[in-house]
Amino acid sequence: MGSKSLVAALAIVAALAALLASAACAGSTGPASEADGTGGSAPSAAESADQMDQGVFDDRVLFGQSAAFSGPAQDLGNEMRLGIQAAFHEANEAGVVHGRRLELESLDDGYESDAAFSNTQQLLYERKVFALIGAVGTPTSRSAFLSANSAGAPFLAPFTGAEFLRDPELDNILNLRASYYQETEEMVERLTEDLGFTRIAVFYQNDSFGQAGLAGTIQALQRRGLEPVGSGYYERNTGATTAAVFHIVEADPEAVIMVGAYAPVAKTIQAVREQIDPVFMAISFVGSKALAEELGPDGAGIYVTQVVPSPDDASIAVAARYQAALAAYDPEATPSFVSLEGYLAGRLAIAGVDGCGPDLTRDCFLNAIRNKQSVGIDGFQLVYGPGDNQGSDAVFITVLGNDGQYRQVDRLAGGR
Repeated sequence: MGSKSLVAALAIVAALAALLASAACAGSTGPASEADGTGGSAPSAAESADQMDQGVFDDRVLFGQSAAFSGPAQDLGNEMRLGIQAAFHEANEAGVVHGRRLELESLDDGYESDAAFSNTQQLLYERKVFALIGAVGTPTSRSAFLSANSAGAPFLAPFTGAEFLRDPELDNILNLRASYYQETEEMVERLTEDLGFTRIAVFYQNDSFGQAGLAGTIQALQRRGLEPVGSGYYERNTGATTAAVFHIVEADPEAVIMVGAYAPVAKTIQAVREQIDPVFMAISFVGSKALAEELGPDGAGIYVTQVVPSPDDASIAVAARYQAALAAYDPEATPSFVSLEGYLAGRLAIAGVDGCGPDLTRDCFLNAIRNKQSVGIDGFQLVYGPGDNQGSDAVFITVLGNDGQYRQVDRLAGGR
């Protein structure tokens, strides 16, 4: 079964589940009818009720987020939420958007698919959110997206580069970041061209996220007449990496591409380095700030691909604006790649709400961004169009220094 057929089949299953779940929710009437969004005369009582069922109230717009706020991936969820809240706070303090404050309801899924589905049902049918924003992870985004899709709710800027969310037939999703295939292509290109490496292994999380990164790496290697010299995996939300370390060390690679969360990635790097010394490159989902903290002084020389610019570089317009918004919202917070991505997600949501004027509906929100095609966020361009629901293709290479800070590089250096 192709990816489009699989998504369609799963969407039918999710739709049935959504109907059952919505019927069980106290006071729920199921998915709200779409307002026509044509403007003109004041909305009728029925139309106003529909808007409220979609998270649009006279004085606020309600967005929902299911993400990991506990467990081994909690730093990712906390940072995404922080960035979104900083963007919403910035807009609200500036005078709200067409008379409405932007609010975020966040629920903890612990990076587990079942919890993500349950949370999304609750957000849509009990909390009555307008749209979903900032989901964290591939398996959890799959569950959350299918639920959102069956309700006709926008699914905005998930923190994942999974290919299935980039299906051009999906019309209620707006991805922000580059895909995992694009990240792994950049990794392989740099390893083979800059360093001349041919022996590349893969460490990955054994679920849809890790499999996406593994598939992207294999395809990138195959385009160059290569294949992985070895691989090792671990199970999601565990630190069981001993077997993976054994297989990687046995393969004796020149480089290891890491497709996982920060805690098991850090643990594996430290264990592998006790026996061999390959170059390590981690995919952006790892959570750069958390990875640096986990590794401490052992992190020097680790490469990480990023999908947003450096959050610490105030010479970049969007980074400077983000730093100011973050400081205004939480003076104790420190900039990070993940919270910058959350901030950009929040700014994208603001652009959609602003583009609709006072007559905000889900259809209008999606069309306001698609029809505009290019959304400029202080120099960071997001481009959408027919069959293209991914805003940015940018991939940056960063390296962790002895000072625990990342710097962007154009080429790789070093090796065994």
